[in-house]
Amino acid sequence: MTADLVASKPRRRCAVYTRKSTEEGLDQEFNSIDAQRDAGQAYIVSQRAEGWIPVADDYDDPAFSGGNMERPALKRLLADIEAGKIDIVLVYKIDRLTRSLADFSKMVEVFERHGVSFVAVTQQINSATPMGRLMLNVLLSFAQFEREVTGERIRDKIAASKKKGLWMGGRPPLGYDVIQRKLVVNPEEAARVRRIFEDFVTLRSCTRLAAALNAEGQTTKAWTTQAGKVNAGGPFDRKLLHDLLRNRLYRGELSHQGQWYPGQHEPLVDRAVWDQVQAVLSEEGKQRAVETRQRAPSDALLRGLLHDAEGNKLYPTYTRKQGKAYRYYIGQKVNRFGVAGGSLRLPAEPIEAATVQQIKTVLSSPETVTAVCRELGTEVDEGRTVVALSRLGDVWSQLYPVEQHRLVQLMVERVDLLEQGLRIHWRELGWKSLLEEFSPETIGAEMVAWEAA
Repeated sequence: MTADLVASKPRRRCAVYTRKSTEEGLDQEFNSIDAQRDAGQAYIVSQRAEGWIPVADDYDDPAFSGGNMERPALKRLLADIEAGKIDIVLVYKIDRLTRSLADFSKMVEVFERHGVSFVAVTQQINSATPMGRLMLNVLLSFAQFEREVTGERIRDKIAASKKKGLWMGGRPPLGYDVIQRKLVVNPEEAARVRRIFEDFVTLRSCTRLAAALNAEGQTTKAWTTQAGKVNAGGPFDRKLLHDLLRNRLYRGELSHQGQWYPGQHEPLVDRAVWDQVQAVLSEEGKQRAVETRQRAPSDALLRGLLHDAEGNKLYPTYTRKQGKAYRYYIGQKVNRFGVAGGSLRLPAEPIEAATVQQIKTVLSSPETVTAVCRELGTEVDEGRTVVALSRLGDVWSQLYPVEQHRLVQLMVERVDLLEQGLRIHWRELGWKSLLEEFSPETIGAEMVAWEAA
């Protein structure tokens, strides 16, 4: 009778999942992973009368944290559940599956969607019952609470250590080496840092300072991680130098969450030089703000459009000499690192004039306008629209600079600088919009006709 009862029970395929947070002890002949797996398999054997049978695969995650779901065996387990290969998941304790309540909720949704039960062997929990689900959530809440408290203790320890002036990790700053959690002066790099502060007071420009340092082959901090990974130093750029010159670490302080505390390391910059540098930076910031406010929106006709022959974007800039501004388009290396050698630095006016001349040539010819529209796949139904648009080229010089800038941005997608001249790529949607704007009986067409008259 008992044999008949066992045979009548449907088979329930059981998978045992095991996990250990660290590698400690895994090299032993019988380790924690083995113990968890044996406990799960023994429990399956005890439920054989209920039709429980083990699956062939093992789902072991040695040396993986339970705080996230980035675990290979767990991903394989969930994939097999999705494929309908598993009916019951067993773990030694609930925190072996996860320590995150949010992650556990996601897993429970997967379990319930596929009719899979969850069992914690040593805690007598079975998610197939309402009481089991309640106990699961209670125990997991405590597991997450323990994890959050542990994280809080670690954060408090880091904060206390920083307040004592200890270095708590990260990329070592230029000028120092890290020895036993303390910043120790690197003499060669320290001289470089002092030179940067002193030269900035004279040059008064991070861009020019970067150019000078890079021309001499000076580099940023080179260091090796505890894992042995070598991080080579790179070229200086404007932003890096600005951050370095603002870093109060060189005054002998350490920061934590926006607050600065006295450090145990030796300062590299004296107070007088520091104050001079901050005064120059403050003056530079105010001057930049004034120039930004004074700069018209149309100061760079080809802003965001101009590219060199290799496809690199060129950026507008300017210099001021004896009260007069001289505008240029420069390559990114010049813009960021201050490197002049081998990079483009082109006067803005000739390039803009050549671009405008091509635009005017196209606009001044109804046939050319029609050809461009056809090439872009734009239908031209009204001849008067093309005529009105062609007159725009005739009155271009009478338009306000802001309006010229708007029309260029509307019509042109990009401008490539080639050895033989310029190549303009037209913007399809912009031309469609322009044709609508200058269609008969619109304000645009009427204004052009009035200007032409």
